[in-house]
Amino acid sequence: MEDWNELKELRNTYRQTILMRLKDEDASNVDYEKEILVCAGTGCISSKSGEFVDALKEELAKNKLTDQVNIVKTGCFGLCAQGPIVIIYPEGVFYHQVQPKHAKKIVSDHLVKGKLVEKLLYHDNDSKEIINKLMDTPFYHKQKRVALRNCGRIDPEKIEEYIAFNGYQALAKVVNEYSRDEVLETLKASGLRGRGGAGFPTFMKWSFAKASISDQKYVICNADEGDPGAFMDRSVLEGDPHAVIEAMAIAGYTIGASQGYIYVRAEYPIAVNRLKIAIKQAREQGVLGNHIFGSDFSFDLDLRLGAGAFVCGEETALLESIEGHRGEPRPRPPFPAVKGLFGKPTIVNNVETLANISQIILKGPEWFASFGSEKSKGTKVFALGGKIQNTGLVEIPMGTTLREIVEDIGGGIPNGKRFKAAQTGGPSGGCISQVNYDVPIDYENLKEIGSMMGSGGLIVMDEDNCMVDIAKFFLEFTVEESCGKCVPCRVGTKRLLELLEKITMGNGTLEDLDKMEELCHHIQENSLCGLGQTAPNPVLSTLRYFKDEYVAHIEERRCPAGVCKNLIQYRILPDKCTGCRACAKGCPVSAISGEVKLAHEIDQSICTKCGLCIDTCRYDAITVI
Repeated sequence: MEDWNELKELRNTYRQTILMRLKDEDASNVDYEKEILVCAGTGCISSKSGEFVDALKEELAKNKLTDQVNIVKTGCFGLCAQGPIVIIYPEGVFYHQVQPKHAKKIVSDHLVKGKLVEKLLYHDNDSKEIINKLMDTPFYHKQKRVALRNCGRIDPEKIEEYIAFNGYQALAKVVNEYSRDEVLETLKASGLRGRGGAGFPTFMKWSFAKASISDQKYVICNADEGDPGAFMDRSVLEGDPHAVIEAMAIAGYTIGASQGYIYVRAEYPIAVNRLKIAIKQAREQGVLGNHIFGSDFSFDLDLRLGAGAFVCGEETALLESIEGHRGEPRPRPPFPAVKGLFGKPTIVNNVETLANISQIILKGPEWFASFGSEKSKGTKVFALGGKIQNTGLVEIPMGTTLREIVEDIGGGIPNGKRFKAAQTGGPSGGCISQVNYDVPIDYENLKEIGSMMGSGGLIVMDEDNCMVDIAKFFLEFTVEESCGKCVPCRVGTKRLLELLEKITMGNGTLEDLDKMEELCHHIQENSLCGLGQTAPNPVLSTLRYFKDEYVAHIEERRCPAGVCKNLIQYRILPDKCTGCRACAKGCPVSAISGEVKLAHEIDQSICTKCGLCIDTCRYDAITVI
């Protein structure tokens, strides 16, 4: 691509193919009468959205509509709990939980007869009203989509569609109009902070790398997203890979780098495949390679696949992995911006951070800084999961409260249960209790209450979750993923886990709580990298807000939530048991005995506490004590 004018012309040409989705200009030049957008993110593909597309194509062919209807396979729409999602334009009607068997009905009723397929329309959880526009659902009302702006809107495997939505204009603008210092000033004014950890200012990291003198510099995208329950970065790569490529090129221009690497997990095959397609297309269009937009700036990208080690999310361990070494963190300083990949100045940003860059350039830093809180500008993407109605991908302005995320966006806790806690930041974060339900979510507030932003996993828990067990779960993950390089992390987390296991087995003492707290601080202060330094957070936060549960495990030998098997018993309530023998027949170890039509009993010495009896009983006659 020779210059910006060529990009503008190309964009106007490509725009004609998606005018019906934009619905803001005359669509008379568009050949297709309708477009059907189908989610092709990992979640929906696993729920057979690919098979639906095949069935849809077959039905369109049968009805001779192939030339009139365009099928667009997009990235994630966000409302994963209702996937696969299908949107039909120009009406904008959306159908949820669509299966291959529904293709025939959608074609025959909606496309041929012009009738809505009502059984596939979304019903609001509160009002029970039918909602046939995706953005009209409560799930989207309080969201602000910046990093996710194109996910669910474009075909990620077609650079034409990215260009039609202003793609690569920011790169063209930077190369043609901005000095390197002006890019840094723009980022500084925007207030953008790294979205992958503690929130280090992006402009500052880029400034350090720019100031370093070297014959070669590198730009790296950290797409090694390993937190349990996190899928934010993966979804951006699947739904809008060119946004990351464009931002990396802008970063290369700013710091004086000519080479970039995207470090992504090999276990994300859809993201990897779409990145390969996007990089090839970008090279063909001339937005990667030599003399971009006719300038003297050259930049190219390559992929590096990670094997799934959680520690490689730490930037120096990631650098070791790219170089072909075992993924272990390096002592700092020197920091990567001074001495990084192959000993050269390097910047490492995660996917979400990069996904914001082009919008800041195009819309201005003031626009980005206009939402968010005083010290935490812009938006944050969360993978909302756990005990929540609307699991999925959400992007909210910084400063939104946890209550708003859980109740307004997430639709609340299922089955009438009460909110108990939310874990942010994965194994590196902490648990937020009911006490802080209305605290605005931003970097400073999360740190103050004992958690952290992290990459953006947000797992909601209800009254049935045991917080001691939750702390043990995350610590088990950390122990498994520790690289073992430093003693505080390798040995300290193991000893900490042993104490938690002792407590959940019913053998703990109050002195163990003091030992745990002392050990947590030692691990925090002496570990080499962020994995070890943050590993104690789940333990410290649960001790801080749920100490009564620890005490109950120790003094009463009781798990209040009924989770820890060594501290619970399943009992049959004689006044409710009808003697139907359903539980006895379902018990895998024959621990239940009793005569027909008489109350049964459970032999505690045999019972494995598997819970099948509760699932089987139709009379609520079995309880956990």
